[in-house]
Order: sequence, then C-alpha cells, then structure tokens
Amino acid sequence: MENLVFLNLTRNLIVHMPSAIGLLTNLTHLIMTSNPLQSIIPPHIWNLKKLMTLHLGNCQLHGSIPPNIGKLKSLVNLHLSRNMLVGPIPSSINNLTNLASLVLNDNQLKGSIPQEIGRLTNLITLELSSNMLVGPIPSSVNHLTNLASLVLYGNQLNGSIPQEIGRLTNLITLDLSSNMLVGPIPSSVNNLTNLASLVLYGNQLNGSIPHEIGRLTNLVTLHLSANMLLGPIPSSLGKLSRLESFSLYTNKINGSIPLEIRNLKRLTYLDLGANNLSGEIPSFLGLLPSLSSLYLDSNLFEAFIPLDIGKLKNLTVLYLSYNKLTGPIPSSLLHLPNLRGLSIASNLLEGPIPHEIESLNVLNHLNLSDNKLSGRIPLQIGGLSLFQLDLSHNILGGDIPSQFNSTNIDLSHNHLQGLIPFRFWRITQFSLIDLSSNKLTGMIPELPFYPTRINLSFNSLRGQIPYGLLNFPPETFIGNKDLCGSVQGFRPCPSSPNVNRERNSKVVKHNLPIVILVPTLLFFVSTFVLVIFILFRRYRAKALKSEPSPTKNGDLFCIWNFDGKIAFEDIIKATEDFDIKYCIGTGGYGSVYRAILPSGKVVALKKLHRLEAEQPAYDTSFRNEIKFLTEIRHKNIVKLHGFCLHNRCMFLIYEYMENGSLFYALSIDEEAVELDWTKRVNIVKGVAHALSYMHHDCNPPIVHRDISSNNILLNSELEAFIADFGTARLLDPNSSNQTVIVGTYGYIAPELAYSLVVTEKCDVYSFGVLALEILMGKHPGELLSTLSSTSSPSNIQNVMLNEILDPRLSPPRSRKMTGDIAFVAVIAFACLRAKPKARPTMKSVSQEFLHIKSPISVHLHEISLIKLKNHDMFMSGESYK
Repeated sequence: MENLVFLNLTRNLIVHMPSAIGLLTNLTHLIMTSNPLQSIIPPHIWNLKKLMTLHLGNCQLHGSIPPNIGKLKSLVNLHLSRNMLVGPIPSSINNLTNLASLVLNDNQLKGSIPQEIGRLTNLITLELSSNMLVGPIPSSVNHLTNLASLVLYGNQLNGSIPQEIGRLTNLITLDLSSNMLVGPIPSSVNNLTNLASLVLYGNQLNGSIPHEIGRLTNLVTLHLSANMLLGPIPSSLGKLSRLESFSLYTNKINGSIPLEIRNLKRLTYLDLGANNLSGEIPSFLGLLPSLSSLYLDSNLFEAFIPLDIGKLKNLTVLYLSYNKLTGPIPSSLLHLPNLRGLSIASNLLEGPIPHEIESLNVLNHLNLSDNKLSGRIPLQIGGLSLFQLDLSHNILGGDIPSQFNSTNIDLSHNHLQGLIPFRFWRITQFSLIDLSSNKLTGMIPELPFYPTRINLSFNSLRGQIPYGLLNFPPETFIGNKDLCGSVQGFRPCPSSPNVNRERNSKVVKHNLPIVILVPTLLFFVSTFVLVIFILFRRYRAKALKSEPSPTKNGDLFCIWNFDGKIAFEDIIKATEDFDIKYCIGTGGYGSVYRAILPSGKVVALKKLHRLEAEQPAYDTSFRNEIKFLTEIRHKNIVKLHGFCLHNRCMFLIYEYMENGSLFYALSIDEEAVELDWTKRVNIVKGVAHALSYMHHDCNPPIVHRDISSNNILLNSELEAFIADFGTARLLDPNSSNQTVIVGTYGYIAPELAYSLVVTEKCDVYSFGVLALEILMGKHPGELLSTLSSTSSPSNIQNVMLNEILDPRLSPPRSRKMTGDIAFVAVIAFACLRAKPKARPTMKSVSQEFLHIKSPISVHLHEISLIKLKNHDMFMSGESYK
C-alpha cells in the first residue's frame, strides 16, 4: 500500500479518515467527496507531500482551513467546497504555486480575499462563491493571467470591479453576481474577448453599459439585471452574434430598443423588464427566430402591440404588462403554437378578447387584467387548461361561461351578471376563485369541493350560504345584503337548522383531504367490482397475514382488512348514521368522521358527498385512492383499512390520526408549540423517507402530485403520514407522462406550468415548499416569490436563517439541533431549484437524513439565506437520476 498513488473513496459513508492515510507518502490523488467525515481537516494529510489532487467536497468538514495547507506545495487541485468551514482563507495558501484549481465555494468563510492569492499564477479555476467574504476584490487578481473561470458570486464583496480585471484575457466565465459591488462596469472588460459568460446581476453597479462591450463577440450569456445601470442600450450589442441569453431586468435603462438587436439571431432569452424604456415595441423583434422568452414588462412602452410578434413561433413566455399599450389584442398573438405564459396586464388595451384564444392550446398562464377590455368572456377560454386566468379589472359583461378548466380564476371588478353556473364549480378543483365586485345574482351553488380561497363579495347574491363555505371569513360574502347563514355579520336563514352546534372533537379544516370519485352503482357492479377484487387479492398476497373479509349483500359491497368481519350496520351504529357530532372535518369531496368499532378500534371514515357519488367523472381518483393505498405499505403513509359501497352512502376507512393535519397543527398556536424543533425535523424526515419509497422502491414509480401540509397527517406521537392519493400517478417509462395540472396552489412545481410533464421532481419541489413551511410555521409563499425573482439576491443578501424560523418556538439550544435545522433548510432550497434536473432525488435526500449528524459552531443568526440557497449539496450526477 505504501506505493499507492491514486485513492478515490467518493460517496461512501466514511465518518473517520484513518490516520494510516498519512503513511501513504507516495499518494498523489486523494478524493473523498461526499462522505460524512464531520470533522476538521484531518492533520495527517499534511504528511502527503506528493499530493497533487485533494478533493474533500461535501464532507461536513468544520473548523477553519489550517495554515498547514501551505505545506502541500505539489497541489494542483484543491476542492473543499460544500462544507461548513469557517474563518479566513489562510495567507499560507500563497505557497501553493502549482495550483490550477482552487474551489472553496459553499462554506462559511469570512474575511477578505487575501492579496497573496495573486501569487497563484497557474490558477485556471478560482471559485469562492457562496461564502461570507467581505472587502474589495484584490487588485492582485490581475496577476492570474491564466484564469479561465473566476466565480465569486454570493458573498458580501464591496468596492468597485478593479480595472485590472481586463488583464485576465483568458477568462471564459466571470461571475461576480449577488455581492455589494458599486461603481461602473470597467471599460477594461472589453479586453476579455474570450468571455462566454459575463454575470454581474444583483449588485449596485451604476453608470452606463460600456459601448465597448460589443467587442466581446464570444459572449453567450450576459446578465446585468438588478443593478442601477442607466442610459440607453448600446447599439454595439448587435455585434454579439453568439448571444443566447441577455437580461437587464430591474435597472434604470432608458431610450428605445436599438435596431441592431435584430442581429442577435441566436437569442433565446431577452429580459428588459422593469426599466424606463419608451417608444413603441419595435416590430423587428419578430425577426429573432430563436426567441423563446420575451420580457418587456414594467416599462413605458406605448402604442399598439406589433403584429410581427406573432412570427416568434418558438415563443413560450411573453410579458408585456405594466406599460401604456393601446388598441386591441392582435389576433396574430394568438397563433403562437408554443406560448405557455401570456401577460399583458395593466395597459390600456380595449375591445373584446378574440375568440382565436382557443388556438393557444398549450397556454398555462393568461393575465389580461387591469385593461379596458369589453364584451363577453369567450366560451373558448373554457377549453384551455390554465393554471392561472386573470381577467379582473376590465369592463367585461354578460354571463360567466359555464365551463372553466383553470386552477386559479380572477374575474373580479367587471360587469359580469347572471347566475354563478353550477358546472363552473364542477369542472376542476380550484385553488382560488375571485368573482367579487360584479353584478352576479341568484344563489351560491353547493360546492362539491372547497377552494383554498374564494371571494364572492360585492355582488347581488341571495339565499343561504352553503354549509361547506361557513369556515370562510365574512369578507368572502360582504356586500351581498340578501345572503343568510351562520357567518358573522349575516342574519340566520329562517328555515335552516342550526349546524353550528358544539362538537366533541377538534374541527380540522381540510383534514384528510382524500379525493374519492365514484360512478353509479350499476356501473360499478358491472365493471369495477372485479378490478377492486383483483387489487385486494394482490394486496392480500403481498401484505396481509390475515384474510380480509369481503361482505356482499344485495346493494352492499364492502371489503375490510381487519381481523374478523365488520357489518355495515356496525358503522352506521358507531356514527349514529353519520351524525354531525362525529364529524371531525370536511374536505373537498366529503366529510370525515371518527368512529369506534365494536372491537374498540378507532378509525376515520371518509364519507362521500352525495353529489360526488352520482358523478361518473370522479371514477379515476376513486380508483387511484384504493389502488395506491392497497399496493403500497410504508410506516409514513396512511393505511387504508377498507371501503364500502352502499346504495345509501359510500365511504373509505382509514387509520385514525389523532392530531389531524399538519396544516391544522401549524395554524393553531397551542398546537404549533407542541411541534418542537425535534418533532419538526422528524416530520421532514418521515415525509422524505415515504417519498423516496414511492419514487425508488415502487415499480413503476409513484408520483403523489399533491404534497402539501393539508395532506400530511399526524398521529398521537406527532409522527407524519402522507395521505390523499386521489391524484397520484404511475410513471410510465414508455410514455411522455403529460398531465393536466393538479395539486395545491403554492406547492406545484413551476415547470408544470410550461411542460405539463409530471416527473418525480414535481414531488421534490413540493417537498421543498413543505420543509420550509415546517421551519417557518407558515406557507413560505412570500419568501418563494422573493427567491424566484431575478433581483432576489439583493433582497435576501442580509436575511439570516433565524429571521424566518417560526417565532412561536424558542431558538434551538443545542449545536446538534442548530445543525439539523440548517441542514433541513439547505435541503429545502436544493429541492426548490428552478431547473428540475438540478433538484436532488428523494432517495438522496432520504439517505442524507439517515446519516444526519451536523453540529455546527455558528449560530442561526450567522447563517444567511443566500448561502443556503446557493449551497451545492446534491450537485453530483447521481442525485439527479
């Protein structure tokens, strides 16, 4: 072994580097990336004088980088990224004059970049991003003339960009984004003619864009957004013929879009939003054949929308909101075959919404709000599968179309009249409906589901407020003087019974929100009984030691997974024919009851609403719920004990969860305090393990598609269980897996809005939202909006982890718990990455949780969100599989 020269132990579970490694004095390459060493940098490494490559990335190393690092004078590659290293970069690093690659990103390094770094003249790659480095960029970097990549983003560097940077003529990548740099972009940048990527967003740079930038003819990416740049867009940009992505979002750029932009034939992404650009939107933008994303919002553009925009056949996103555009919506805009997001809100557009809107058959977001649009809402909009439809603040009239296929609908502040159509409610599960400030009349129809938010205020509605809406606040109905019901501020209905009597158990809003869809009894008996029987036979063979007890008698069909038989009459007796006093919650498709069976076993009964039991359209989700919960078994997935179909009622029987939903627990202060930091971390772990099982241990994989705090249930020990498999789906490797969007607003992965293709990474994103919600004690909607904004780095640069944690809990006292919380936050941000392939798999997340031992020496108020967001955990290829 003493002659060993190459040792690669990447991605194992090594927790201690043996001191015997120090005896391998001929070792030239030591690679131990992604091992939970959880220690300081082992001192016996300093004996390896011949070491040329040292990779200890993602090893949970802590402490500082010791000065002894300077003894390894043969080092060519030093990678210590994605650890918890603190303190300054030691000046002894200047002894490593053979270094070609120095990668220290994603640590907690402080202090300034040492001037001595200029002695490392052989450096090709220098990456110090996502640390806490301060001070200016040292002028000594001008000696690093071999540098091809200089990446310093996500620190707190200040001062100006040194003019000397123009000497680094071999640079291909220069990323100084998300710092506190000031002053102008130095004119010497024009010397960097090999640059392919220049990324300076999220600083405080001022002055104009240098005209000399046109010399950088190899540029592919140019991102200057979220600064304070002013003046016009230089015409010399037209010389950047290889440019594919150009962003100036949120600056103070003025003037018009120069004609020379038409030369950028490879441009796919153009973001000029949130500036002071004026004049007409030029028609020559229609000559950019590759353009897929065009953002011109929040400027001062006026006049008509040019017809030539309709020539951009690759366009997927078009944002023209918050300008002064006039005239009608051009019909040419409505023949873009790939358009998925269209926003022309807050302009001066007028006339009707063109019927050609139906041609946008992949459109997912449509925002035409705050204009002067008139006429009726075209029926063709109902044929679009939209995630968001916003037609509010116009002067639209007529009736509401009887069919919508949208998740979020805002038709408020128009002149709509007539009844709220019954089919309007029955097409899909809405998360948001706003019909306020119109002229609607008639009664509010009974809802077969309950949206997350609804606003019916300031209309002329009358009659009883449906029982299913009584949990909504009075503001939902205010301004409808003829409504009645058990809502504060409204008179009781004369003939309605008192449904607000006391209950013997907690009322859990949206508790156990399981989608159950049932066809008629005749259809079920003829086709579905055989399918269910086969499913349960398979389940019995795989999972049960005791025989299930099917009961069939005339119009009664029940299957139980208990020991012994349970009569239908036992259920009726236990609930007194589903008396309301046994009801512990309501969901979109039924009510949930607590029942004590004759054996003493406590179960939860999900009884379908009458309307659902009569609708064959709900068949798919009903089959899903039974299929998935009888095929899979995991300690963190809720158990289905059985189901029963009867001519009087239909219900499913579940394991009873004493503490209801996680949503409920986080919503009530007393309940939230019971969820201490240890329990919250364990809840995150439990959900991760269950999703890993579904994605990687089931064949084919199962994607849940609706991971949210409403669908996580808690037992008496406050352990987490995933529920509601009504929208779950098997992934078919031989299919495109295209889907309509389902799920809960605020948890849905952003790529679904454009691709409509479901993958495991959709669940991963939802899990990231859920993990943040558990840490914060509330849905992280505002934080997610800030993080997804192009200007987010400057907005969260100084926000620390302790500032977003649930204030109802005391700060963690132990170093171990502090590390666990930081670890959960890092995982959450990794799961929320915009690109699905950049998110980890649930298997890798689950495995990380199995080995979490992360005491750290810093406090939560010393950990910034920008560091957590830019952490490189799970950046290896295996995490993406």
